[in-house]
Amino acid sequence: QVQLVESGGGLVQAGDSLRLSCAASGSILSRYVMGWFRQTPGKEREIVAAISRFAGTTYYTNSVKGRFTISRDNTKNTVYLQINSLKLEDTALYYCAADNRRTGGVGTGSHEYDYWGQGTQVTVSS
Repeated sequence: QVQLVESGGGLVQAGDSLRLSCAASGSILSRYVMGWFRQTPGKEREIVAAISRFAGTTYYTNSVKGRFTISRDNTKNTVYLQINSLKLEDTALYYCAADNRRTGGVGTGSHEYDYWGQGTQVTVSS
């Protein structure tokens, strides 16, 4: 099974940019549809973006369209989330997740993902 480790979070100001990384080990990344989720205290985990196995399909939740970009480098076993124009409401714990059941397209529900990282905190200040 795959192990996922996120990095790249931090304390930033509104309007700044960050690039989150998710390093996969223990398996071949191209076997998995990958997603980025985020969660704040008291709220359910929500999908932010997802990318199909060979990057042919991407998905973004409406609130991040035009600001977030998901990408993957299967040769480096790494998935990225480029976050631009950060807003206060982007503050959350960001998780990387892997789905090893879907063969095409992407899933948008957390229940569709089988493996999760520990998360990386993104805090946006004004």
